[in-house]
Amino acid sequence: MRKPIGTTARTGQTCPESGVWKVVGTPTTTAPIAKGNRMPPYMGNAVTWRLTAYA
Repeated sequence: MRKPIGTTARTGQTCPESGVWKVVGTPTTTAPIAKGNRMPPYMGNAVTWRLTAYA
């Protein structure tokens, strides 16, 4: 079963769902991240990512 759009994950956690993820806050970016990969940092910082679309 898919995780819902809007699911969040922090840098270092295992990605719970393949899709397009967006950094919560400013500055922001989007990135395609596959399920099972580690959630990356952004600009050298630990951030919260939010799932915005399925892959």
